[in-house]
Parts: sequence; C-alpha cells; structure tokens
Amino acid sequence: MSIVISLFVIAVLVLLPIVGVEVYNWQSTFAIYIPYVAVGIFLLGMLYRMFKWASSKVPFRIPTTCGQQKSLPWMKADELENPSGTLGVIGRLFLEIFFFRSLWRNQRFELEEDRKRLRFDGNRYLWLAGLAFHWSLLIIIIRHTRLLSWPIIPGVGFINWFDTILQPFFSMFYITDILIVAALTFLFLRRVVSPQLRYISLLSDYFAILLIGSIAVSGILMRWFFNVDLVNVKELAMSVLRFVPDNSVLAGIGLAFYVHITLICALLIYFPFSKMVHLGGVFLSPTRNLANTNRVQRHVNPWDYPVEVHTYQEYEDEFRAHMKESGLPLEKE
Repeated sequence: MSIVISLFVIAVLVLLPIVGVEVYNWQSTFAIYIPYVAVGIFLLGMLYRMFKWASSKVPFRIPTTCGQQKSLPWMKADELENPSGTLGVIGRLFLEIFFFRSLWRNQRFELEEDRKRLRFDGNRYLWLAGLAFHWSLLIIIIRHTRLLSWPIIPGVGFINWFDTILQPFFSMFYITDILIVAALTFLFLRRVVSPQLRYISLLSDYFAILLIGSIAVSGILMRWFFNVDLVNVKELAMSVLRFVPDNSVLAGIGLAFYVHITLICALLIYFPFSKMVHLGGVFLSPTRNLANTNRVQRHVNPWDYPVEVHTYQEYEDEFRAHMKESGLPLEKE
C-alpha cells in the first residue's frame, strides 16, 4: 500500500506541470515561482533543524564507541573507533561522511551452526549501493552548477569530463546516471524482497527512493528522448538566481523540463521534514562529533538540580515497627 501511495503522489507531481503548462500556460509558475518557494522552504527548514540540533543540551559525552578507549599507556587505543581528541573526531567524521565507514560492518548477523554463536558482519552490497548512490548524486549536483554560473566554477569541467569518459563508446552516456539508477533500484528491491525490511519500511522510505528515482529518470529521458533547449535553461536559471527572472526564454524550453524541475522542487520541500535531513544532522550528532574523554575528565550535568531523596535509613526509621512486626531484617534494632 505504501508503494502504491508513493507512486500515486509522484504521478500527480508529473501530471501537474503537464496540465499546467499545456492547458493553462503556467510556465512561469512551474519554472520561477514554485522553485523560489521550494528553495525558501528548503533553506528555512534546514536552518530550523540545524538550529534545533545545535541548541540541544548535551551535558555528557555520548559518542558511539567500537574500539579500545584511551586509557593506560601500554594499552593501544583506537582513535578512529574511540577518539580521545579532535584529530580522531575529524578522521572519524571524514570516513563516515565520505566512505560510510559504519555501514561497512555490523549490519547483519547470522548463527554459526558449528560453534553455536552469533557472528556479526557487514552488508557489503548495501554499503556499495549507498556509496554509489550518494557519490553519484553529489557529482550530478556539481555537474548541474554549470547551469547556474558563468564562467563555470573551476573543477566542474573536469568532473563533467570524467563523468562522460565513456561517451566515445556510448553516446550521451553519463556514468553517474547508470550508477544512481542501479543503486536506487537495489535499495528499492531490498526493501520489497526482504520480509524483515518490508515489515519495518514506512511510506516515507518508499516515497524518498521513488521520488529521487523519478528525478533521475526524468533527467535521463530529458537528455535522451525529449528536446530541451539547454541554452534557454541556463539563461532562465541564471536570471532566476539574480532575482530578475527572464520570461522570454520560457517558450523555447521543452515540457520535460517543467516535469523535471517540479519533481526537484517537491524533493526540496520534502527534504527538511524527512529522514534525508541526515545530510546536515551527521555533523551535529553527539554520537559522532564528540571525543570520548569520560576517563580523563569528569562531566557534571550543569542543568542538574537538587532532588529530595528518601534514604534507606530514613525509610527504616519510618517503618521500623511494621518491618519488625513482619519479620523483615533491620539494620538497626
């Protein structure tokens, strides 16, 4: 049912610009005003989430630890798994953000029949699919900055060339296009095929995968099968970025562009309120960005307040007669 609802919502998002542009000539609405609103909601939503995380009180050190903590000199500490200083935290965050180090292992477990014990192991296929998806998405976003600036940002041309290195053999072929579609297909089928994952999967899980997949597919179709004037798209994008939208170029842009940009706007609006917001949350997670100094320094809760307690001695003084009558042991007769 969750998949059906997700597909229905995406179908509505695809039909809206088709009907709006073809029937009502709302080119400006879908190419200018909706993107403004979507970017505004995205920025305000992300700022709100980041401010809320940053203002959360964390009186104690609660980093996730998977290795030996720094202790006695003759005990070798694991600075990446259990960092005791800033350099260890930076290294841990770097490997987590760019290479998904925690996803490499401890994602599944199985019972060893010969030894009758649980064995923890990583899910290499999940790690590879996650890495391919996120890196492909990052490169695609960087490639699209060509439409937003002139001259092109240094380095973007090289990234675009590297992504099209196979075009002499496959015309109009981007490596990241194939990788992102393949990774999203794996992530979707993984939730559908596995009974355990299917049981815990929510509507938001399917919708996020299908929405990003529809954006990728619409972009590929727009380049391979539908005519879109990229010169007009670049002029429109740069004029919108300067807050002086040029309506004169809208007539020369193909319909597929309006479908693509509407899906992107839906993702921007949905992003701050979904699980995808971990893009910013990973930097502010106390389980990742704190050094484990619990043995070196005592951390006292600064917001702790005095609490009235009822000690056992007071409890025994209050109920001594009843306890003695019932035969309960007493510290003082």
